[in-house]
Amino acid sequence: MEKDKFIIAKKKFNSRLIVGTGKYKNMSECAKAVKLSGAEIVTVAVRRVNITDKKKPLLMDFIDPKKITYLPNTAGCFNSKEALRTLRLAREIGGWKLVKLEVLGDKKNLFPEMIETLKSTEVLAKEGFKVMVYCNDDPLMAKRLENSGAKAIMPLAAPIGSGLGILNKVNIKIIRNQTKLPLIIDAGLGQASDAAIAMELGCDGVLVNTAIAKAKKPFEMALAFKNAVLAGRQSYQSGRIAKVLMGRASSPKKGII
Repeated sequence: MEKDKFIIAKKKFNSRLIVGTGKYKNMSECAKAVKLSGAEIVTVAVRRVNITDKKKPLLMDFIDPKKITYLPNTAGCFNSKEALRTLRLAREIGGWKLVKLEVLGDKKNLFPEMIETLKSTEVLAKEGFKVMVYCNDDPLMAKRLENSGAKAIMPLAAPIGSGLGILNKVNIKIIRNQTKLPLIIDAGLGQASDAAIAMELGCDGVLVNTAIAKAKKPFEMALAFKNAVLAGRQSYQSGRIAKVLMGRASSPKKGII
């Protein structure tokens, strides 16, 4: 397991858990949860983060970008134009090229708008961005994103913040079998066991925000997700037994007294 590295766009990480930085009570709580989770990547909503007003707390004062990889995202963008402008701004401000693309289709369900997402991916890839893409769990669209230059596929498990867990395991397994890109479950997880299931399906990682930030005990939940990702990955690599319809005796049939 020590040699089992998580690689995105040729960069290696030890932790396969990515943590969001929104929805916490304050930045101090966020920083502690990130530390306990063991995450080495945190998502940052460029349109919502305070970057210039030094009178207000800065995320960088609580989470050191030299130790933790910042993943700027386009949360709150509803078309390609907004998303492209946001990530170009992130590049100008912080030099970030590894980014998370998120183009939403509506404000109620927050499902990805895949036509605009695909269009944005093509443009960003040509501009040299290393794009991790939030998307639906459609295997055909996932393949189109891969062919368009995406560096990671990030299908939702369920609607953002819903806590419903993985609703379509079959599609996730199909996407896993057809792509060599990192496959990261993004959105909809509610508890640590959801992360373990994602890893057992063969996903390379999970992204969690609400499930930790809004838990009754966020610090304990951060630890739970850390352990679940490790256990799920180890379970996947161990090779589960085949499913059968009939019972099979666990003790030997020969030598019975």
